[in-house]
Formats: sequence, structure tokens, C-alpha cells
Amino acid sequence: MNMLKIENELRNNSYPGRGIIIGKSADGTKAVTAYFIMGRSENSRNRIFVEDGEGIRTQAFDPSKLTDPSLIIYAPVRVLGNKTIVTNGDQTDTIYEGMDKQLTFEQSLRCREFEPDGPNYTPRISGIMHIENGSYNYAMSILKSNNGSPDSCHRYTFAYENPAAGEGHFIHTYQCDGNPLPSFEGEPKLIGIPDDMEAFTDLLWNSLNEDNKVSLFVRYIDIATGAYETKIINKNQ
Repeated sequence: MNMLKIENELRNNSYPGRGIIIGKSADGTKAVTAYFIMGRSENSRNRIFVEDGEGIRTQAFDPSKLTDPSLIIYAPVRVLGNKTIVTNGDQTDTIYEGMDKQLTFEQSLRCREFEPDGPNYTPRISGIMHIENGSYNYAMSILKSNNGSPDSCHRYTFAYENPAAGEGHFIHTYQCDGNPLPSFEGEPKLIGIPDDMEAFTDLLWNSLNEDNKVSLFVRYIDIATGAYETKIINKNQ
């Protein structure tokens, strides 16, 4: 698989929707993740990320303009011991509760499917990062409709053991803008992951479509110690 430049993937796509990046820094010392949200409607754009314990949650920027919280207010990031969960919906809680009961990442998601927002049927994308005793692995999942038909759910899990330094994977909800929005296709895209968190955060934010971007979360976790640094950028200030 050819390594892609994340800035090109974002700049050439006005609406990838919501996206998850997971990988390892170029120097091999940090587990890295990023999550962004975009929006076309006023309801979707009326959001910010706020810290919530070791994770984050979405929140209405202007509560008076919030019309339907069901698919836009959730906790995208939660931490369960040495595991960091990143998703585009309330399946974060499903994974947290399942893995807390000793289910696997994949088993925890068996009770969920794509979002009930026809005709888009937005895929549920999820990631899990596991750091233990100086080792690191991660997995990513996508639950999507059968080419736009809600009659069947297609389930894909991609696991990455001992990821290479400087490599990561990028998955997003939509192939591109459209009506209805076409779901992401294929396996997560291979991209480069730099050491500099500030520079990576700026690169991601500046590459997202100016009209549609809403919020960005980036976290670098020290694989040896578990200590982490987090950056959050909200378009609404």
C-alpha cells in the first residue's frame, strides 16, 4: 500500500465527514490519534469539543440552536485503563462497556450498526489503542450499510500489531460530498505520522475544508509511560 499525504487527502475532499487517524510517531515513542468532525447543517456545525476526564465529548456551542442531539452529542474519546477508544458516535460507550466486561473490540460492536440517518446511513467508524508494558497495537472498525441499503450491515475490523514508526491509518465516514453521502470504501488509508504534535495538529486543521470543518482532537501518548498530551481546536470560539 502506498503511503499517502494526509494533507492531500483532506484538501482534495471537501467533505470526508468525520475522520479517525491512529498510528505511531516517526521516532517510535508515541502512540498517536486524531479525530475530526465536519458539518453541513447548522445543527452539525453548532458543536465544540470539550475535555471530559481523560477523554472528550461534543457539546452544543449555542444550546439555543440545538435541534436534534441524538447523533451529534456523544463522547468521541474515552479511556479504559491502558486502552484509548476513539469513535464517531455513542458506540464509544458500547465499546467501553463491552471491553470492561472482557469482550473484544469486535465483539463489543456486534450489537451496533450504521447510523439510522437515511438516506445517508452514516458508517460508524471506531478505533482502539492498546498500550501495555512498552508495547502498542491498535485496531479500526467500520460498520456500514450495503451500498446504501439499510437491509444489511457490513462489518470490517482492521488490526495493526506492533505498528511501524512513522506510519498511521486514516478512516473517514464519507468518500466525498454528495446527496446522499457515499460511504467510505476500502481499508484504512496508510499515512505518515510526524513527531511534532503541534505541527501535525496545524497541518490537519489547515487542510480541512474551511466551510465544513468544526472541531479537531489530537493526542500523543508516550508508549513507555502512558503520559499524554492533547490538543483541541474548535472553529466556534
